[in-house]
Amino acid sequence: METNKRIVRILKELHLPTMRACFESEAGLARRNALSFEQYLLEVLEREMEARRQSRIERYLHDSGLPLEKTMASFDRSRLPQKVEAHISLLVEGTFLDRAENVLAFGNPGSGKTHLLCAIANELIHRGRRILFSSCSVLVEGLLAAKKDLKLTASLKRLGRYDAVVIDDIGYVQQSREEMEVLFTFMANRYEKASIMVTSNLPFSKWEQIFKDPMTTAAAIDRVVHHSIILELNVPSFRLEHSKKKDQG
Repeated sequence: METNKRIVRILKELHLPTMRACFESEAGLARRNALSFEQYLLEVLEREMEARRQSRIERYLHDSGLPLEKTMASFDRSRLPQKVEAHISLLVEGTFLDRAENVLAFGNPGSGKTHLLCAIANELIHRGRRILFSSCSVLVEGLLAAKKDLKLTASLKRLGRYDAVVIDDIGYVQQSREEMEVLFTFMANRYEKASIMVTSNLPFSKWEQIFKDPMTTAAAIDRVVHHSIILELNVPSFRLEHSKKKDQG
């Protein structure tokens, strides 16, 4: 018993709570199943590692700002164009993040582009990636406030810790030139360093409505499109279809 108390104290000091909770019960199982010391040690280490992985996922999900109900399980993939469907299994693997590639989802309101990118982001977090979700307007407000406080560099550095930033509904709300300048600064800062994932109902031909200036628009599109995967959701509004089905029911 004295040995076990010493083990508890050491595991507590080493910050290994799962091993502290399970080492005695696992030791009993090891004795009954005639496991070697190495097999026993492996089991308690794996229990600790899995508990930490789950804790990290929960922390990343909480930090992400994602609408957690928008998962792959709740997304109707049967509605997707075949070309988009073919991209999904590759995107959830997350290798595009290692290459700092962008994902751009275009479609009419209600086509499911936000749900799809959120579902992909959710899968990526479960693979240990850090993702941030924000509407374009909220992201821009935060960047503009940081610029006014002379903290834009620090804000960009903080955002740089995320493997990808999901910018939802770019162009949906018309914003000022100054606001769009900080958005461009953000995009330029991440160019070839980290990914962005964008949803928009505006094709590139109308992005001058967003950035207000032809040269800034061209530069923004160039940085976003270079190293990108484009998902075109040319499908009917899911919300409209769902509403019609409810009315018919």
